[in-house]
Amino acid sequence: MKLVPTATSATGQRSTGGISAAVEKTFALLEAVPYALLALPLRVGAAAVFWNSAMSKLANWDTTLMLFEDEYKVPLLAPEVAANMALAVELVFPPLLVLGLLTRPAAAVLLAMTAVIQIFVYPGSWPTHIQWVGMLLVLLCRGPGAISIDHLLRRRLLPGAAAAAKP
Repeated sequence: MKLVPTATSATGQRSTGGISAAVEKTFALLEAVPYALLALPLRVGAAAVFWNSAMSKLANWDTTLMLFEDEYKVPLLAPEVAANMALAVELVFPPLLVLGLLTRPAAAVLLAMTAVIQIFVYPGSWPTHIQWVGMLLVLLCRGPGAISIDHLLRRRLLPGAAAAAKP
């Protein structure tokens, strides 16, 4: 690999000419990607995890109950109660994430569910759960982005706050 010859600037710093400029230009282009475009796959990806879990529960409810009795063993809750609560969370909150409606509360609920799964059900599955946590924390802290119902509602209900917010 042949590098562009280095040169010394008037300040005494060495540069590699074209490579440095290309790297800086690439970084600038990547940093210019709007958050709204980054938030979309986060919302859909996090939602898909929980929605798919709901669909597998519904596919065979008897197996679901058996898993909650024999394998999951969530403390303080009867297996049937825990199964119904998990199913309700997995049916209600993923569509909210996809729509970008009540995104922060939805992310908070799914983070809490992830914590329960990590602590009580599958503590060894932290490499998977940390991915869910990463997606959900970004959504909790930064919101759904401008391509969302939350953004539209905020613009209508709180026009001053929406103007001050970063897209």
